[in-house]
Amino acid sequence: MTQLPTPRGALTPNRPLSDLTWLRVGGPADWLFQPADEDDLAAFLRDLDPAIAVFPMGVGSNLIVRDGGIRAVVIRLGRGFNGISVEGEAVTAGAAALDSHVARRAAEAGRDLTFLRTIPGSIGGAVRMNAGCYGQYVADVLDSIRIVTRQGRIETLPASALNLRYRQSDLPEGAVIIGATFRAPAGDPAALAARMDEQLARRDASQPTKDRSAGSTFRNPAGFSSTGRADDTHELKAWKVIENAGMRGAMRGGAQMSPMHANFLINTGGATAADLEDLGEEVRKKVFQNSGITLEWEIMRVGERAT
Repeated sequence: MTQLPTPRGALTPNRPLSDLTWLRVGGPADWLFQPADEDDLAAFLRDLDPAIAVFPMGVGSNLIVRDGGIRAVVIRLGRGFNGISVEGEAVTAGAAALDSHVARRAAEAGRDLTFLRTIPGSIGGAVRMNAGCYGQYVADVLDSIRIVTRQGRIETLPASALNLRYRQSDLPEGAVIIGATFRAPAGDPAALAARMDEQLARRDASQPTKDRSAGSTFRNPAGFSSTGRADDTHELKAWKVIENAGMRGAMRGGAQMSPMHANFLINTGGATAADLEDLGEEVRKKVFQNSGITLEWEIMRVGERAT
């Protein structure tokens, strides 16, 4: 077995990942590393054999880990990376801080990051995917991020370096986001709280929030600018083209396209990662046959299929 550096944090071999993803599927990682702090992470990456792959993992809210697992060191940030602070318009959050917690903390301080309230996951993933809803995106408010490079250097990058666009960003290969600073507009705390309550009610009325899902399965197929902002004059909705193709409620094994919202892939109980991914591919095929539109996955799929 390859010798790995000895960190202060937890390093676990052959760690199953299914309990760390919202869909509750997936095989083991060769190693799961939970660093004690940023210096521990930096030292580990510095001393790790460059031939060994690393995969930063958030809270697993937008992820399918395939049944054969991941041939890599999976890095999952925890308590040492979830701090939140507000100074003037600057809201700084660790990569492991939940999006919803950052929205609430900012609102209490009179700063508007309310669009984050209903986005599942943590700040690292929100930055990487340029997360957004209700017409706002991370790209609109992100000032800078802090990363640990694959070579073990701690660096600060301006938002402009990330080339943020619809559900995408550019990061140095193997880099791990450890924090982000946002420039948040001012707002009345009570009004911001009321807005978040209204957003939650809208979400719960239209999305299967009680089911095991990973959020939106596919990207909306068209009508987005390079910054990730929607162009409502051309926008198509993924749920609509899925419904038009007759795939609302479709099932494969324990996987289902939600009857409540056709763009939500859910584990009804006992689904494998293969069930979920294969159903998603069937949806893509049917949509293309019906409309000529090629849907692109929004859920990240990683690892190897079971043999």
